[in-house]
Formats: sequence, C-alpha cells, structure tokens
Amino acid sequence: MRGEYKVPGGKLVAVDVEIEDGQLCRVAVSGDFFLEPDSALDDINAALTGMPADANVDQLADAITASLDASVSMIGFTPESVGIAVRRALGHATSWADHTFDVIPPVVLDPAMHVALDEVIAREVASGERPPTLRFWDWDSPLVVIGSFQSVRNEVDAEAAARHGIGVVRRISGGGAMFMEPGNCITYSLAVPASLVEGLSFERSYAFLDQWVMGALADVGINARYVPLNDIASDKGKIAGAAQKRFASGTVLHHVTMAYDIDAEKMTQVLRIGREKMSDKGTKSAAKRVDPLRSQTGMTRAAILTAFLDHFRAQYDTHDSDYTAAELAQARELVETKFSTEKWTHRVP
Repeated sequence: MRGEYKVPGGKLVAVDVEIEDGQLCRVAVSGDFFLEPDSALDDINAALTGMPADANVDQLADAITASLDASVSMIGFTPESVGIAVRRALGHATSWADHTFDVIPPVVLDPAMHVALDEVIAREVASGERPPTLRFWDWDSPLVVIGSFQSVRNEVDAEAAARHGIGVVRRISGGGAMFMEPGNCITYSLAVPASLVEGLSFERSYAFLDQWVMGALADVGINARYVPLNDIASDKGKIAGAAQKRFASGTVLHHVTMAYDIDAEKMTQVLRIGREKMSDKGTKSAAKRVDPLRSQTGMTRAAILTAFLDHFRAQYDTHDSDYTAAELAQARELVETKFSTEKWTHRVP
C-alpha cells in the first residue's frame, strides 16, 4: 500500500507499507524532501515498523520524533506529514485525488440562504447524499454575517446598519464579520470529509484547503500568501479571511470571503473594528486593510469568478451541479426557524 502527501509550501512525502498481525511492516519512506544525516531515513522507517495499524497521525509522528536525536534536520517535511502519508496508504486519510467534487457556480439568493445552505450541504456531504462540494455565493441584498461566537453589539453598530438597510445573520462557523453587499466580494464554501484534513492541525488545515485558491489568484495576477491563522494577503494588503467548522458527523466546512470592491467607508460605519483587533495588522485604519481584487487585477468580478472555477476544475475531478429543490426548501426552513430568529442571532448579545 502506498500513500502520498504534499506538504503545503514543502515537499512530497510517500510511504510504502504493509500490515501483518495488525502492525505496520516493510515500511519505506521516500520523497523529494531533504534529510540530514542520511541514516535518519532508516531510523524513521524503523520507528514506524511495528506500530499499530490503527495508530493515528499524532501517535505515528510521536514515534518518529522519539527515534530522532537533536542533530537530525527534516527539511521540507515533518513527522506529521509522514504520519499523514501512512494514514493515506492505509485508506484512513484521503487526498484531493480520491474525490470527485460537486461544483456549484454562483446562484443569486438572499445571503441568509447561503448561510443556511452551509449547514444543509455539510449535512448532505456527511450522509453521502452529496460528494465533497465547492460552491460560490451570490446575493441580492446587503448583510453582515457575523461569526458563531461574536457579540452582536460589539461587532455591529445597529444604528448605522439600520440606516443603510443592512441586516445581521450569525453563521455556524467561527471567525470575524463579513460585510456583504451585492457585488462587493467573492465568497465560496467548501464542504469536505474530515478524512481530507486528517492529521492536520486547525492552522495547517486552513492553508491546505486553500492551496487551490492560491493558484487561482496567481492566474489573475496576484501573488498571494497565507497569514496564520486564517487570512490571505498579497504584497498590497489583506485580500481575504477564512472560517471553518468541523462537524461531529465527520465533515469540515471551510469558507472564504475575498474583498472585491467594498465600500470601506460604509463598512467602517457598520462594523465596530476596534484597536485591539487591529493591533497586529500593521495599520491603524480598517479601511486601509481592504485591498480589493478589483484594484489589483483590473478584472470584473464575473471574470475572476470564472477564473477561479476554471482553476479548480483543472486541478481536481469535478462535476458541475446545482441546488436541488429539497436543499433550497431545507435552507428556507432553517432561515425561518434558526438564522432569522433573535434567539440565534443574539445568542451572544
């Protein structure tokens, strides 16, 4: 059995392994990484040999770490990356190539419907009703979408929001507020099985699940990088923020909002962006942090969306899809019974 794992920003790790009596045997680690001294490769193979076949990534990584002394340098890979490759070889962890993704292009809906569809689609991916799914949002009215754990009164100026006709909806994932007016940003949601990020820390899983969009941004002329925990930035400033939720059912919801052409003055009136939040951002002005895709690419929003979709389709096995009537009905019910209620929206006052 063979498993491979490409370390984000690093090297490829491959593991060939067999199982006898519930233990790993004939383990052979290889790849285009660097390792000094050479003899450490034998130590890594020996550390994995005899490990239980159901050992998780942390247990495998700990075994490798314990076998290596301080003089060993692992360059371009880590003990955890070897553990992920082992788990993939055994069929416990999966890679992008193991899945065919449903891709749903932008569909104009009330933005609260998209918040509800995150829950509906994630549930279906968990049950097997849908394969892993990438979907892009489009919306017909303004809205502030706050993170699951944010305080409404601390994040939103209610008077300014009412003056501009902007509502507030709380989403199911953590992270910060999304200021959404029609055409002002690009938002996508990715619902995948947890096996795709098995062994990755939360921080690493953010970068891993957005590897594809770094390539998509390069296609439109933007040299982007991930800024832990959950920001995407270029040399000219922050472009996007990501958020995640992991479900007990074994599904991960990962979504990203990228600034396209945001009205920064209106945003700073509606959102309360305090000094503490700005303290590690290298600027005193939230407006200056908004560096829209429009100004960096000169492209229309529609053209950027097309480029992103084309890039994802070129990278992975995909199937073009759409929302079913049943999914839209479930989302409408969730908007009515959950996402539009005072109880949910103000669960953190």
